[in-house]
This record gives sequence, C-alpha cells and structure tokens, in this order.
Amino acid sequence: MTHTLNLAGDPVELSAALIDIPSPSHHEETIADAIESALRTLIDDTPVELIRRGHTIVARTHRGFDQRVVLAGHIDTVPIADNVPHRVLRSAPDADSDILWGCGSVDMKTGMACYLHAFATLAQSPDLKYDLTLICYEAEEVAAQYNGLAQLEQHAPELLAGDLALLGEPSGAIIEAGCQGTIRVFVIAHGQRAHSARAWLGHNAAHDLAGVLGRIANYSPRRVTIAGCEYREGINVVGLSGGVATNTIPDEARITVNFRFAPDRTLDQAKAHLEEVLALEEALELTYDDAVGGALPGLDDPVAQGLVRAVGGNYRAKFGWTDVARFSTLGIPAVNFGPGDPGFAHRKDEQCPIDQIRTVSDTLLTYLTS
Repeated sequence: MTHTLNLAGDPVELSAALIDIPSPSHHEETIADAIESALRTLIDDTPVELIRRGHTIVARTHRGFDQRVVLAGHIDTVPIADNVPHRVLRSAPDADSDILWGCGSVDMKTGMACYLHAFATLAQSPDLKYDLTLICYEAEEVAAQYNGLAQLEQHAPELLAGDLALLGEPSGAIIEAGCQGTIRVFVIAHGQRAHSARAWLGHNAAHDLAGVLGRIANYSPRRVTIAGCEYREGINVVGLSGGVATNTIPDEARITVNFRFAPDRTLDQAKAHLEEVLALEEALELTYDDAVGGALPGLDDPVAQGLVRAVGGNYRAKFGWTDVARFSTLGIPAVNFGPGDPGFAHRKDEQCPIDQIRTVSDTLLTYLTS
C-alpha cells in the first residue's frame, strides 16, 4: 500500500496519517518510504540534501546561514496493541482540547509530524533564520545497537552537526532540558546448594545480599539544580532473582540495580559513586549491564535562548534518558520538545491533546523565523 503524506498541511492531520502507518521497531520500511517520497517531492529542483541510511532519513538545507538547528525524531513505535488506526476523541465540555488517540500519538509521531511540517514549511521560506537538518530515525525503542541516530553518530557524525538539536520526545509542549544518565548493574552472590532442612550443609547466596540491599534502601538521593532545572537522582533495586526450589538453599542470587544520575556527573564519576554506595563485600560479583551518560541542559546557549523565549520561558529537567545525550557527547546543546504527556507513552490508550500538537508546531515556526 502506498501512503501519501502532506508535510506542509495541517500538522494534526499529518500526525494522524503517521499513526495510521504501522511502524513498530524493525518494521519501519513503509513509513520511511512514505517520508522519503514526500520529502523528495518537496525538494525537487531545490538545494536540499536528502540522505537515506537503512530506514533513517536525513534532509539538510544549505541556505548559507551562520547557524544550524537539528530537528530529530524516531519513526518507530512499541508493538501495536489494537490502537491503530488513530481515533479522535471529542473532549468533554470542561476539557481544554480534543484528543488524538493511537500508537505513537505521544511517543513520538506527533512530535515527528511537527518537525516534518516545520521543515517542509520553512526549507525554502525567505523567513527562515537557520539552516535546518531533519533526522527521521529508526529503532529507538529497542537495543541501542539498532538505533538509527546511534548509527549516524558512529558512522556519519557530520550529519548530526548543528548549533542546537531538538528532539521531538513528548514533553508536554514545553522544553524538557538535557537528560539523566543511567547505569544498570547486576550484583551476584554465589553460595552452595543444600536441602533447607539441613541448611548448615550449604551456603545461602540470597542472605549475602542483605548488606547491599540495606545500603540501597537507606541511600539518600541527591537533588541538583543546573541552569534552573532540578534533577533528582536515585539508586534502586529493579530486579531480584534466585532460588531453586522451595526446599532448597539457593546457590546463586542476583539483584539488578539502576542508578539514574544528574548530568553534572560524568559517566566515570557516576560509576565511582555507585560502587562507593554499594560497598560490595569481596564475595559479591558486580557486572555492568548498561551505562550511558546524561546531557546538560544547554539552555545558556544563545541559539537555545531563542527557543526558551518562544515557549514563554517554560522549561524543566528531563527525567530519564533520551537521545539528546548523543548530541551532548558531540558538544551540541540539545533539548526535548514535543507534544504529549510522557506518562501516556507505550500505553494501549496512548493519546495526545490536539492543542499541544498545534502549540508545538506554532512555536517551532515562530522560533525558526525569529
């Protein structure tokens, strides 16, 4: 089936059209084809560069401006849960907005629609004040090795270059600045199996985790304010496993620990702090499963200040990790800016207020032309 997208039309209608193209991770070909086709129609006979790598599409203007703004968003979703095609839910009399319902309506086809619309509207406009890079990338919702933006970062970092990057992650139509870093580790204890009626003949691995569990439970997390954004850290047990049978002393037990840390810590500093808090006994084994640094807010940058003004000075810290960190590692200030409540992401009843789509779209156009 061929899908035709009107990139310069109503961003709400474009959002609905994107939702109606199923694109769970690893199945982005159809939506990538539709976006590429629409962009090619837009840029015929114009000096816009269009690049496709797998199912990741990059479009870049070359208007000769001194500064470049990157508009990036992922085109994949989590698996569909009977929530495609889209629906418009009419608001109650006391509600502020009708609702666009469907898979990706928050994470993040509405944000992608706003960015596609801004690029299509302004790429050739005499009112544009910045060169633009549009990145529509695949496989954000799965392991990082498949992430289209990570692939560009590794193999073509010049395509990510810019003075400010905006990521269309849901942020309630205000700026969510920077992001936290995250570390996930396994703490493993080894014992000796025995019948629980004769426990003295074995060694209970689960009991060896008592000390580290207590230290994590008693940990007082830090709050830190950076450029007016308060980040809240936390070290938490997010998984426990072990045991053989209800009458057997376990010979192995494991906890999974997640540390969410503020972006003023480097990754090495965060690792050192986590290991200091865990203070593992010699018999325990520590294995790193995942570790990525955060991103500083970057709101002090002059290019970012224009966006802050465009949203009326409304911004807050981003809790959680997003791909803005990839831009941060390249020295590019980056923020999250998109419609929708992040709390609805990945839910079967995923939904976004239509007025937030229009707000983000209008704000982008104002920012990029002023």
